[in-house]
Parts: sequence; C-alpha cells; structure tokens
Amino acid sequence: MLTDTDSMTVRMAKLYFNYSSMNAGKTTVLLQAAYNYEERGMNALLLIAAFDDRGGKGRIASRIGLAADADIFTAQDDVFDHVKATHQTTPVDAVFVDEAQFLTEGQVWQLANVADKLRIPVMCFGLRTDFQGKLFPGSAALLALADNLKEIKTICWCGRKATMVARLDGNGRILEEGDQVVIGGNETYVSLCRNHWSRRELA
Repeated sequence: MLTDTDSMTVRMAKLYFNYSSMNAGKTTVLLQAAYNYEERGMNALLLIAAFDDRGGKGRIASRIGLAADADIFTAQDDVFDHVKATHQTTPVDAVFVDEAQFLTEGQVWQLANVADKLRIPVMCFGLRTDFQGKLFPGSAALLALADNLKEIKTICWCGRKATMVARLDGNGRILEEGDQVVIGGNETYVSLCRNHWSRRELA
C-alpha cells in the first residue's frame, strides 16, 4: 500500500530537455520514444513550430524516414492551455516537442506547468545554440528550468564531439551573419567541434 509520500512521488512529472547540434538524430529519438508510448496503449501529444514545415505542415519527420503528425504552435500560443484542452478530450500521457529551441521563454514556463500542474511529462528536443554560438531563447529557458538535461551527441568531420552549428550559403561557405532562425537541413547547416567552428574549417 502506498503512503501519501509515495503517492505524491508516483504522480510527479518532469520537464526534459534533450539537446544537441544538427543531425544528431534528435527527431529520430523523439519519434521512437513517442512510438513506445503509443505501442503501450498510451497517448503522446506531439508539438512542432508552425513555420517548421520541412516534413510538411504539422508533421515531424526525421532524416531516416520516420514521421508522425503533430500539433503546431506559434509564438503567440499558450501551450499549457492547448495541452490542457487536449487532455480533457483525450487523456495525454506525455508531451513531445520537436525543435524546442523555437519556443518562447513564456512557453517553456507553460510546459513546466504542464509537468507540475497537469502531472504530464514533457520531453523537449532541440538545438542549444545557433550558428553564431548564441543560445536560442527557448533553449536558454529550458537549460534553466528543465528537471532533466541530456545531450544527444554527434561528431565533427575530425571525429571529435560536435557542439556547434555552422550555417552555409548556397556555395557551401560558412556564414557569420544573418537571422537567428532560418529553416534548413544538410544543405544549410553542418555540425562542427568548437575548434573547427572557431576556425571556420569544413572538411
């Protein structure tokens, strides 16, 4: 028989932030984890930024061909209200957020409230820094607020761990200026270790 303390522990949920550089397989890990929930008869709510339509509008897709439908959010949306409304219609057992760096600071707090008030675990996956080595607002908030931080690793062309992202122009040259958010894949971004990112050296 559970004590009151044990019961409270069972009901606790956490906010997770799984971060990496580009092409480390974040989306693949997200989709696999979400599938595990569905396979066990539980409901996973998937979220993705509205302007990230690389896999199609409202669709999360990985480089190796895995994909799933997702609800979209904009910077103006209250994600707590969205999760709560969905949960009242169909019980939600976990929330998964792809490209979580695009969340606002306020939305990260809202997701923390999903874990704390609705007792639903929230798994966020995204980049930590942009192509200039600066934290995204959403990533900065997640690093500050998440209960659990995990780095998903990938490697630079030299074999060292890649921690930085470089943005390329149409001719494969590294860009040093521009908007923080530009949607793109392998043709636009490459992951590098800090040394080669600083030296602007590509293989």
